[in-house]
Amino acid sequence: MKRPLLGILALAAISFTACKKNTTDTVTPVVYPDMAEASDPALLFTTSLGVKVFNGGFGSSVAADPNDPNVFYLMTDRGPNVAGTIPNSIILGKADFTPSIGKFRLKDGKLFLEQTIEFKNAAGVKLNGLPNPAGQGATGEVPYDLNNKVLDTSADGIDSEGLVLASDGTFWVSDEYGPHIVHFDATGKTIERINPFGSGTGGRKLPLVFAKRRPNRGMEGLAITPDGKTLVGLMQSPMYNPSSAAISGSVVLRILTFDIATGTTKQYAYLMDLATLTGCSEITALSATTFLTIERDGLYGGAPTNPSAFKKVFKIDISNATDISDAANSANGKLFGGKTVEELKDAAGLTTAGIIPVTKTLVLDLLKDLPTIYPHDKAEGIALIKGNILVISNDDDFGVVDNGASGFAQKILPLSNTIDHNRLYFKKLNL
Repeated sequence: MKRPLLGILALAAISFTACKKNTTDTVTPVVYPDMAEASDPALLFTTSLGVKVFNGGFGSSVAADPNDPNVFYLMTDRGPNVAGTIPNSIILGKADFTPSIGKFRLKDGKLFLEQTIEFKNAAGVKLNGLPNPAGQGATGEVPYDLNNKVLDTSADGIDSEGLVLASDGTFWVSDEYGPHIVHFDATGKTIERINPFGSGTGGRKLPLVFAKRRPNRGMEGLAITPDGKTLVGLMQSPMYNPSSAAISGSVVLRILTFDIATGTTKQYAYLMDLATLTGCSEITALSATTFLTIERDGLYGGAPTNPSAFKKVFKIDISNATDISDAANSANGKLFGGKTVEELKDAAGLTTAGIIPVTKTLVLDLLKDLPTIYPHDKAEGIALIKGNILVISNDDDFGVVDNGASGFAQKILPLSNTIDHNRLYFKKLNL
């Protein structure tokens, strides 16, 4: 018997995950539903063709509140956008959109937005989702508004994708531009901005090779080790290193570790399952050396026309992997037999070069192992909460997709014929 896709799902599937004390000091178990949807997202605007663009977009990453088991922080990316008809152009539906974190409370099987934390620069000015200028993280994209007017680039532009909630209440965020890693205070104000160019606040840098990231496939995932000392960033796709053509068919991604206190970095090779995948969407820490990652394609889950859809969670271990860092910090990183790591392309290439990648074991297939059907295309956020319960968020793209003609179309889930909205899915893992 199939479970209903919408509404409040059975709460019995997942039981104790955390405890909280009430005024009488009794322990109350927290019970999570199979799925919870964001309640009534606000409308950003309606296009001239009647397409509704929602103030959703929360779901590029998810972080759990350690002090309240019913609170989850979900993050937007750069805002509603589609590809333009001119090569390398993008259409931004709201040029002044401010990427942000939404504080959601789970209540009665639904998610309610309690607070929006907008990202701001060090001076307190709101950030935006515009592409960065040359030399500061530019992707080569040319932004246009809905009236086909060319927009300026912005040094404050961020395409936020990976989110970490630190123990002190501050946030660390990675993005798909620079790539940048940005440290925000609890109000969303920039404390430090770190990238390969040294153009951010604070002056610390990432290795130069990360500037070779593929446009729109930058540092998609970000985690922090349980001791709070090390950030771990995961690139979404093989970097264009040295070029797109040179790495065609490669499944080699890079993992970056960043010591928060010293700025010291290390790099490791990660092998995707398939070169055809959109890539890795997120990483979350289990220990100082073990993590969960999620790999996905761009197909909708649960749709009968997409039997080959791929959305899987893996457990990885970096403890025995080769550090592929380049002591010289050259633009292409350390070379092996005259080739970049990305040019080695696969496990055989890494073996020939003497590189041991991170180990990887499948722990969850979202399309087979969840208690309810997963109908989305973009599984983008994962967090592990008490009781080994995995929380998965989807990116709903503000309820819109590209209509193929420089405009917006409604994003409809094929399985239910409904508009895609942000949801959290809960699944207990056997770890």
